[in-house]
Amino acid sequence: MGIGHFGRTAVSAGLLAVLLVPSRADDQPIGDAVHSLPLFDAHMHYKEPAWEQYPVESVIELMDRNGVAMALVSSTPDEGTIMLWEHAPTRIVPELRPYHGAAGSGNWTKMAGMDAYLEGRLNDYPHEGIGEFHIHRMDTADEPLFRKIIGMAKARDIYLHVHSGADPVRWLYSLDSEVKIIWAHAGLSTPAAEVYDLMAEFPHLLADTSLREWDIAGSGDALAPEWAEIVIAFQDRLMIGSDTWVNGQWDNYSEIMASNRAWLANLPREVAEKIAYKNAERLFGREITMDQIGKR
Repeated sequence: MGIGHFGRTAVSAGLLAVLLVPSRADDQPIGDAVHSLPLFDAHMHYKEPAWEQYPVESVIELMDRNGVAMALVSSTPDEGTIMLWEHAPTRIVPELRPYHGAAGSGNWTKMAGMDAYLEGRLNDYPHEGIGEFHIHRMDTADEPLFRKIIGMAKARDIYLHVHSGADPVRWLYSLDSEVKIIWAHAGLSTPAAEVYDLMAEFPHLLADTSLREWDIAGSGDALAPEWAEIVIAFQDRLMIGSDTWVNGQWDNYSEIMASNRAWLANLPREVAEKIAYKNAERLFGREITMDQIGKR
């Protein structure tokens, strides 16, 4: 059933009605009070081209300026993540990106020794995820590597952070139904109907909404209806993000965070708090507060 057909269940229809037509004080949009919430940036990169223009001190200053108490960080190469984590260990949740040397988003699964590289970095540093990695085109010949990666993640009880369409996510779950996945960008270009269906199909699938803030925001006065349904139905499994994949994203970091607060402002406080930081608190076992601003 397409996402345009609201009311998949009485529960989802009722929840959507609460968001679109608030009837109780607790259902009212959080509005300007959204600025008092700490944020967890669930999709940050600190890639080598940023190291000179944005030294580690300036990254934390940008986070402070925008009320970002903590961030999930992966980098190309991983040394960027480790530099940032060593500088501000209470503010950074590190995850391991496979990309390094000649290994990039389009060929990383074909690089000899990739499993050994990942295992070594996971043994040396406290990464809490593997990714963000891309699956541009699903190739079942990669199954042995992905089975090893899933094994590494399960042995450490950490996440795979997957940039892909819906089918590769389904494929990963077919390899192991208990693997823990964060779906990067909530599928990015995946239509909202398919996002809803995949999240409904896999009740433990998480997603970050980086690069989808304008899709979600709709007119600005209220969330786009198809995204309002997703946000309400899966409010316990969504997190915001910035995706600082190029320096231009760092240049615009304040605007990106402001755009996230803008759409969160249209949600009831309880829902906004979950997506802003409380889901991350639960998932990563952290306490996230505004008291962390200005600290390392």
